[in-house]
Amino acid sequence: MPESAAEYWDGRYAGSERMWSGRPNAVLVREAAELRPGRALDLGCGEGADAVWLAARGWSVVAADISQVALERAEEHAREAGLGGAIHWQRHDLTETFPSGSFDLVSAHFFHSPFEMPRERILRQAASAVAPGGVLLVVGHAAFPQGHPHADAELPTPQQVYDQLELRAEAWELLTAEEHEQEYTDREGQPAVRRDNVLKLRRLSM
Repeated sequence: MPESAAEYWDGRYAGSERMWSGRPNAVLVREAAELRPGRALDLGCGEGADAVWLAARGWSVVAADISQVALERAEEHAREAGLGGAIHWQRHDLTETFPSGSFDLVSAHFFHSPFEMPRERILRQAASAVAPGGVLLVVGHAAFPQGHPHADAELPTPQQVYDQLELRAEAWELLTAEEHEQEYTDREGQPAVRRDNVLKLRRLSM
């Protein structure tokens, strides 16, 4: 077992030429397509597909990940797309450091880890980074597919995530809180369906 989460994720990414599909997350596309571009923070950016999609639509993006291997791959993806100047790549172990600044969109997709991670605290930091008028988008698995090594993990519902954020209700507008089915391609290259959930909130005031 790797000694740290950074070593684990670097090993995961280094083990294949590409770990993800290269396409942006479908929920991000659905929920952010109509937002006015501004400053975006992509937490856990991986190989950079979401950050590149946002930059292509006029966003100035800070994209953070724990894996240096993933960030180097993401930066190359952005250069190939001609968007390197619109994205600032930052390496963060979010258990220890967090990107500075305020943002018009903070996106946190699939914060699940085999290592101990203060997910609730990190997501509260994510909420505090949203500027007035901005949006917080939190997407997670509602259930892992059968046979997945973490199939028995407890995964919070959108309501539970909302409660864990400990927000002042008068300062936020709830836009979306739902569970949905998501089509994807499994590790054997076969079409499959999983259940995910999404929480989307707009900040009204500080």
